Amino acid sequence: MTRRIVFVTGGAGFIGSNIVARLAEDRSLDVVVCDRLREADLGKWRNLSRHPIGDFVAPEDMFDWLEKRWRDVEAVIHMGAISATTEPDADRIIQTNFGLSRDLFRWCADRQRRLIYASSAATYGDGAQGFEDRDDFESLAALRPLNAYGWSKALFDVFAVRQAEREYAPPQWAGLKFFNVYGPNEGHKGAMKSVAAQVWPSVRDGQSVQLFRSYRDGIPDGGQKRDFVYVRDVAEVVAWLLATPQVNGVFNLGSGQARSFEDLARAVFAAAGQPAQIDYIPMPTPIRDHYQYFTEARMERLADAGYSGAFTSLEDGVADYVRSYLATDDPYR
Repeated sequence: MTRRIVFVTGGAGFIGSNIVARLAEDRSLDVVVCDRLREADLGKWRNLSRHPIGDFVAPEDMFDWLEKRWRDVEAVIHMGAISATTEPDADRIIQTNFGLSRDLFRWCADRQRRLIYASSAATYGDGAQGFEDRDDFESLAALRPLNAYGWSKALFDVFAVRQAEREYAPPQWAGLKFFNVYGPNEGHKGAMKSVAAQVWPSVRDGQSVQLFRSYRDGIPDGGQKRDFVYVRDVAEVVAWLLATPQVNGVFNLGSGQARSFEDLARAVFAAAGQPAQIDYIPMPTPIRDHYQYFTEARMERLADAGYSGAFTSLEDGVADYVRSYLATDDPYR
């Protein structure tokens, strides 16, 4: 019997493990995970512990494994990356986020296997050019990310588009510009966890949470806005792309609605059945002049490509996250 393999890099991470959980619902698929688990106490292995996976591959063995089994591989879902925007080693960021992605793109093109990969809303920089996900070469090349992480993602988006224009691309290739994703299986991320996860211990213990004051006229304290998207919705889009192989390009992936950090904090309190207690603290001086006050994904292109799934509201997503995961003894999906 022929194996049907979907190979997920970064599959033990936050977004990757939620994709694995969604795809593993199809028992005809072998979902193979490529990742590093690091310290057992961080619990990253628990992100996978509820789901049958076809194999576990160390990153250094990835291409050898793929080459031996390429005929059974239907698609590569590339979520593996250095996602910390604070990573100081730019060479490491580019080698991992661009170089590895480039090599996987070429492998998928040579073997004619499909590729879905993680881009980022960090490619938009300060947002001055808006958040419209045009994926022609000129539009992508005009973006000005603010950090090496965003630049590494933007660089690969440009590479992918140029390769496709030269007709040297996988039969399906799709990049997803993730906005502010939150949800289960992010406990290992430390300071890079979503704000919902970061404020949860204070909410749980009946304490106040701290949000930044505003330093912009017309925007109240805590009124800075982000496009918060529930990770379950992200996994659904990836599953849809796998079922829709004719869709190619770079797409935004957010909820399509900007909400304030105060809205988010209040949603966490409400989900816990607690009255909201919010204190506003000074924003650190070094980031005040560069702080982003608004992000919102334009989602029309994904809809035009045929995606008709609904996106979870902030209140419903946070309620599910808190009650089904954060407030339980087993917070893993």
